[in-house]
Amino acid sequence: MSVLRPRSRIISIRLSEDEYIGLKRLCSDTGARSVSDLAREGMRSLINATSREDALGSWTDEFRLQMRSLDRKIEELTARLLSANSNGKQ
Repeated sequence: MSVLRPRSRIISIRLSEDEYIGLKRLCSDTGARSVSDLAREGMRSLINATSREDALGSWTDEFRLQMRSLDRKIEELTARLLSANSNGKQ
């Protein structure tokens, strides 16, 4: 994939091992190609947001959507387990 805008600036930050693992996991969960792409997109979101509250609000909305999805999956798994248990006892 070609870069539409050449990138000439580099920033460097230090992360704890847990922070880095969390970023790698988030890359996998969101489909980001790399930690750099994920970080760049996160910074772009902050820069483009009209305020920090807007950025936080969109992150909160995304978090809520993910939590709802997890709730549904837990409910499905619970139903399957209950069904399997009741079928095994008959």
